[in-house]
Amino acid sequence: MRKIFTCLLAAIGLTSACGQQNFEDAEVKGFSELIEDPNVVLLDVRTIDEFNEGHIEGAINIDQAQDDFIEKAKAALPAEKKIAVYCRSGRRSADAAGRLAAEGFQCVNLKGGIIAWKEAGLPVTTASYETDTFKTQSGKAIRFHALMHACIRIEYDGKEIEIDPVAKLRDRTVDYASMPKADYIFVTHEHADHYDEATLKLLSSENTQLITNKRCAEMFSATKADGALPKVKVMTNGDKAEIAEGFTVEAVPAYNTTEGHLQFHPKGRDNGYVLTIDGLRIYIAGDTEDIPEMENIQNIDIAFLPCNQPYTMTTDQLVKAAKVVKPKVMFPYHYGQTDVSSVPSQLKNEGIDVRIRHYE
Repeated sequence: MRKIFTCLLAAIGLTSACGQQNFEDAEVKGFSELIEDPNVVLLDVRTIDEFNEGHIEGAINIDQAQDDFIEKAKAALPAEKKIAVYCRSGRRSADAAGRLAAEGFQCVNLKGGIIAWKEAGLPVTTASYETDTFKTQSGKAIRFHALMHACIRIEYDGKEIEIDPVAKLRDRTVDYASMPKADYIFVTHEHADHYDEATLKLLSSENTQLITNKRCAEMFSATKADGALPKVKVMTNGDKAEIAEGFTVEAVPAYNTTEGHLQFHPKGRDNGYVLTIDGLRIYIAGDTEDIPEMENIQNIDIAFLPCNQPYTMTTDQLVKAAKVVKPKVMFPYHYGQTDVSSVPSQLKNEGIDVRIRHYE
């Protein structure tokens, strides 16, 4: 009877063979060390309400109780990376780890869950933004927070970098008031889902550097602020600048090419940016289609590519652009209601780690 029971467990993914668990378990100390590795993805499988009440920083949230849990996991999780899974007490995450392992994922389950994590005195956060951590050339951590739409927060070596910060978009908001002042702010163009003057001022101190195109600089300087204004640097397509030691930026083209859409983002007006931070090259594409100039954007480690016609790219254009740029990691962003779930499978043979985050 026991053998039959363990075989039934294997059938639902809790064991890889009769009586054999198909994932690893880790105590809190080992788990905390494991998730420092940028090649490990941290997965919280509780409900969204539990997640928002407090979670381990950097975790992706996919509720294991949802009927489409496996489908969502396959779309969001890179198959070649180890998945560190946790829940409240370790039971749901063990179930999720077994199911994921049955699909080919290499999983490690946190014994005792977030209860044990907190009992060990380790921190949790209530920020509901997904975070990805990478290492720069010298081994320093750099963190990317998926805020919403085109809004990206980057933390590096004690510095705060904001991309197109906008506080409110339809029914979604970002609580920038709870975030530190920015050291650098990059704005790609003037549209209201990228340029939010009040938020720029909220994030600014006298030491903040605002990097933007000419049109946004003119709009920003046209009004006065009660508080400190940032220093404004105007960049046009093709400009390059060193803005700090080990930190350079290049402004690259971002525009529409499809007839009937050219008025949204005319050629030469808006910027994309290539940031090089301690050797790590990051491409923030801005609002663009798969333009010929992407052939010149090379050696990219991390790319953020937009996907929502008629304003930016279709999924087919996104796949084409990714094949041209060839980043090591690619985040579809700015995708609104566009279904980008098929993109990872379309790029699975290209050596590109596609990560889908909540940038709707």
